[in-house]
Amino acid sequence: MEGFFLNLISKIILIAIICTSSLNAQNKLSGNLELDRKISFDNTYSEQKPLLNEEMKKSPFVAGLLSFAVPGAGQLYSESYIKGAAFLVLEAAAVYTGLVYDKKGDDQTNIFQDYANQHWDVKRYAKWTVTNASKINESVNSANFNVFDNNGNVNWNELNRLENAISAYYSHKLAPLGDQQYFEMIGKYPQFNPGWDDFGDEYTPYGYGDPLTPRFHHYSGERGKANDYYNVASKAVIVIIINHIISTVDAIFTTKSYNKKIELNTDLQKVQFGFVEDLNYKINLRVRF
Repeated sequence: MEGFFLNLISKIILIAIICTSSLNAQNKLSGNLELDRKISFDNTYSEQKPLLNEEMKKSPFVAGLLSFAVPGAGQLYSESYIKGAAFLVLEAAAVYTGLVYDKKGDDQTNIFQDYANQHWDVKRYAKWTVTNASKINESVNSANFNVFDNNGNVNWNELNRLENAISAYYSHKLAPLGDQQYFEMIGKYPQFNPGWDDFGDEYTPYGYGDPLTPRFHHYSGERGKANDYYNVASKAVIVIIINHIISTVDAIFTTKSYNKKIELNTDLQKVQFGFVEDLNYKINLRVRF
């Protein structure tokens, strides 16, 4: 029983010392009970300060800029990893496809141009045109056109002038040697069929609706392959452009959605109860689905 009272007295003394220290630290006690009660009441208040960290929010502008530069980067920035990866994979696939098929187109172009240089000759075509001009168009006299110079080389301007004179029967004027249109014309328009080495010579009869030579058909097919490759490469470029645009727009909306989806409000609450001051931390986490 004696031990119980001693223990109780010790606790009371300890509490008194703590309270006395706390009160003396405030230097606000007067010793008058009524006055001290009033001071304690006046010192009681609660103050709440928001601690919302704005740095946790994502910038829609930054997200859009990132995705405009690299599709999917804005989505990764906004922590939308699946969509970000999808845009990145699509971009990589489109770029790879564009590069591969553009290279295929270049290689195929070299193939059909080499074939043309080996098997199609402007002199052969010009000779046949000069020889048969009046047969094609009775109003045209090829003697009035100096298609060949003294060295036997083709005068391109004169050849074009003759082609223009034949006009209704000749749909095009041959483009300059080596020009892109040059290589297109000789494998596209029947007018240039006599220039192939499996056609014959300038005396071989030929009408505009007559069958084309095997060389013409083969060359046309090879040139068509190159165009097909370039078409795929062009479509890949279109996909790249569209992917950049869609990814940019999506990144902006994804970031706005991210900022709305998670709202983190943190508050620091300062409470003064009498002569005792306390700090209470409050965190409100709201997730929208």
